[in-house]
Amino acid sequence: MYSALKKTIKQLVPKRFIFQNEPFFRYFHGIFYLGNKHQCSVCKKKLRTFIELPNTDLLCPFCGSLARNRRLWTILNTEDYLKGRILHFSPSRNIYRKLKKRSDLQYVTSDYEDEFIADFRFDITNIDQEEAIFNTIICFHVLEHIPNDIKAMQELYRVAKPNANVLIQTPFKEGDIYENPAITTPEDRLEHFGQEDHVRVYSPEGLKTRLTQVGFTVKTLSFPPKTDDIRFGFSSPEIVLIATK
Repeated sequence: MYSALKKTIKQLVPKRFIFQNEPFFRYFHGIFYLGNKHQCSVCKKKLRTFIELPNTDLLCPFCGSLARNRRLWTILNTEDYLKGRILHFSPSRNIYRKLKKRSDLQYVTSDYEDEFIADFRFDITNIDQEEAIFNTIICFHVLEHIPNDIKAMQELYRVAKPNANVLIQTPFKEGDIYENPAITTPEDRLEHFGQEDHVRVYSPEGLKTRLTQVGFTVKTLSFPPKTDDIRFGFSSPEIVLIATK
């Protein structure tokens, strides 16, 4: 039902208008999901259920957060990452709206494909910013789309301040990184990499090795299943890498 409603609205209403007025639209849909069994960690709304998407991800009916957005928001608010100048690639709108309200932050956003609300359209392999100016960089589910990922990592390192942290997540697999530049069609990429516009599947250790090669020190945040995952709509087990300059 949710997917059909979303598709109908997108066909009838301009995308930019939807983005700007999304909280209003979501509120009238979300009231049917109010309850006490679950709670979104981003908008804090208490729910009787999340919306289960076809890919089994759980979506908050009020703010539109997915499981990875809720994990990111929790990390940002439990560690010392929300400070100074922040660069966020392909920001989810629920987190974008939260951080744009913060007068104590310089929150800079980029979306190269015009899929999200953003300030700029930076090419992550050639970021149009000065060296060493960001305290925190958020790069969730981006690198798996980038053919020249080493160049992208070098750029992240270049624009990060000394001791800055880059929060990185991609889909992961066991073993080695799987990539093949000969696989180029959307159909083949879907079959091999899990999505039509992905160009590889990382392993945590493989991605960590590449980040280390460009100069980062990398630590792994691992989130095993916990009893409150269902209540807060988390996806576990889950891994996030923190690359520090």
